[in-house]
Amino acid sequence: MPNALVFQSDFGVSDGAVCSMYGVAHSVDDSLNIFNLTHDIPPFHIWEASYRLFQTTAYWPVGTVFVSIVDPGVGSERRSLAVRTIDEKVIITPDNGTLTHLKQFTGIAEARIINESTNRLPDSGESYTFHGRDIFAYTGARLASGSLAFEEVGPSAEPHTVCSLEMSPPFLSSNCVCGIIDILDIRYGNLWTNIHRSFLNELDIYYGDTLEVKIEKGSKLCYSRQMSFGRSFADSRVGEPLIYVNSLDHIGVAINQESFADSYQIDTGCSWKISLKKVQEKR
Repeated sequence: MPNALVFQSDFGVSDGAVCSMYGVAHSVDDSLNIFNLTHDIPPFHIWEASYRLFQTTAYWPVGTVFVSIVDPGVGSERRSLAVRTIDEKVIITPDNGTLTHLKQFTGIAEARIINESTNRLPDSGESYTFHGRDIFAYTGARLASGSLAFEEVGPSAEPHTVCSLEMSPPFLSSNCVCGIIDILDIRYGNLWTNIHRSFLNELDIYYGDTLEVKIEKGSKLCYSRQMSFGRSFADSRVGEPLIYVNSLDHIGVAINQESFADSYQIDTGCSWKISLKKVQEKR
């Protein structure tokens, strides 16, 4: 039985790009089960592509093949990679930073450079702008179907050479924890940080406490306010901000039934800093 094949891209679904990748995959093996992680990655947003893989891959069975295409360098000298993670998922993607979070938090067991001469959709050799269809979807489908062994993808590469984007780990500073806005909970506009719940434990912060929250972009202060640390959205009134623990056990920031990101024009990445500090009760 073929392994699952999961697609992710910044293509959207308003034209035929995604559908053509499905067609290529089914031409390899029409019994393949194909799923979409998302095709709504903002155009060229490699950081978000990296995070969405990290957010998702752990919940899929061993052997699942993921094809991720956010590829502003298509046609350049950047490498095309197939990697096997420590937890035995396979990722097919350009080597442009898309594997940053998986490399850091899951681990890459093995990497191979895709041989684009042998692992390419037949009769597509003169096309250099749609590797998502011609190389990545085709190779991913062959791996998922079992018609191509991982060792046949191409020459091996040292996992440490896989390209990584800059990361900024969370840290404690006096009675404050500092981190970044890692990603948005897109539909609801909540902010997901890279601060694990355990940091709050170290600062003796518990549900019901009031925290001072500051968000900065570079040297610009974009938000500063006190809010409560709640167990769920039900712990705040509609329209009130709150701190909570998200589904990945990291700290989130939200406005109950409103978009925090839209309200304050907050985005993601290492340049978006956040700090949390417990407000001490007056005696």
